[in-house]
Amino acid sequence: MEKHNHTLLTEFILMGITDRPELQAPLFGLFLVIYLISLVGNTGMIILTIMDPRLQTPMYFFLRHLAITDLGYSTAVGPKMLVNFVVEKNKISYCLCATQLAFFLVFIICELFILSAMSYDRYVAICNPLLYTIIMSQKVCQILVAIPYIYSIIISLLITLKIFALPFCGYKIISHFCDSLPLISLLCSNTNEIEIIILISAGFNLISSLVILLFSFLFILISIFRMNSAEGRQKALSTCGSHLTVVIVFYGTLIFMYVQPKSSHSFDSDKVASIFYTLVIPMLNPLIYSLRNKDVKHALDRLWKIVISLF
Repeated sequence: MEKHNHTLLTEFILMGITDRPELQAPLFGLFLVIYLISLVGNTGMIILTIMDPRLQTPMYFFLRHLAITDLGYSTAVGPKMLVNFVVEKNKISYCLCATQLAFFLVFIICELFILSAMSYDRYVAICNPLLYTIIMSQKVCQILVAIPYIYSIIISLLITLKIFALPFCGYKIISHFCDSLPLISLLCSNTNEIEIIILISAGFNLISSLVILLFSFLFILISIFRMNSAEGRQKALSTCGSHLTVVIVFYGTLIFMYVQPKSSHSFDSDKVASIFYTLVIPMLNPLIYSLRNKDVKHALDRLWKIVISLF
């Protein structure tokens, strides 16, 4: 049954994180710190993996693009969320909402497959170390990154154009940022087509990337258990420990957010989960990789010494 009473919308009202005035300032400070750490951490990771010659390997090539996707979707959401804490009326224009949705989808979809490519890289490094440089050539790495970017741009444009081509009802209140599901609930016309597109694409994205991850880690574990040397097992585990941590946190949050039954959803829990994967995870990723990775620590030390020497 189609909804009626639709009007031409020029803006949406964002509910924001909280409606309690006494929490506005503390939450603004908290999210500002989180976003700034994410901004500095991911930008630093991108600069390090470009400038340091010792980080010119496939693993750090993928890590650079993971930082780009983290920076992309956190920046698509974070600044506007912070502005909403200090303005009187939380609003977002029709065009800006469409732009925010498009960029958010591009980077969040791309991250799924970047993480899969990283797991495949770790599989080759541990299970086929002698053929690693041949299998993971520069051209192969570029293809493994280019395909997710192209695919995510196509899916993002398809979903965004489909949603914003349909008329919205007079109701224009959404959560703290423009996500596809809240926007669909405001559409006046039949939404079956766009819902099917989102369901199929989300299912394909999640399942295909997760299958690659699971098989990669399964073969990695089998290879590790077959190693005779305890030192070799420890080294192999350490090379994929950071990546496994990031994967568990990222996929766990997405599954909690999108795969659980509708009856289990609550507005507050969904809001916390969405904040976690849009702001907290992009902050955690560079910290996890830098704190657990000696190469990144040494690269940071070298870069710091260069900066000090300039002054």
